[in-house]
Amino acid sequence: MRDHRVSSLTGLLLPLGDRHLILPNVAIAELIDYQPGTFDLDTPPWYLGRVTWRDRHIPLLSFESACGQKTVIGERARIVVLNALGGHAGLKFIGLLVQGIPRSCKLDSQLSYVDVPLCPLEKAAVQIADQVAKVPDLPGLEALLVEAGLVG
Repeated sequence: MRDHRVSSLTGLLLPLGDRHLILPNVAIAELIDYQPGTFDLDTPPWYLGRVTWRDRHIPLLSFESACGQKTVIGERARIVVLNALGGHAGLKFIGLLVQGIPRSCKLDSQLSYVDVPLCPLEKAAVQIADQVAKVPDLPGLEALLVEAGLVG
């Protein structure tokens, strides 16, 4: 007997200021209200400081700014807490600035890739319903923090 199910997983479509990102649900620990981060002035523009989450201080990043665009903190700003994947000691979670509530969507092997310009922190672009969503390079984001000396 053969199994004919198409493998799929649930993803979250993250609204940013100028694009949408798509991530599997398992990459995301929690969605929290926006809070301004605390930081020194001598940090890269994409680093928005440290925010408090579950008695931890986690780094908050602007994906748009890391891709060379302007950081926007709109009235619907939230923080998505990502599970860090790179195995760096001292970096278990990363906060990512989003503009609104992420939307759940089904991802399967039939995703259609879209040929659009990508920034170095984007792995691919895919069509999800009426949205083009970018697949972020999560290890690349973690590497940015490590290279900037922002991982303690």
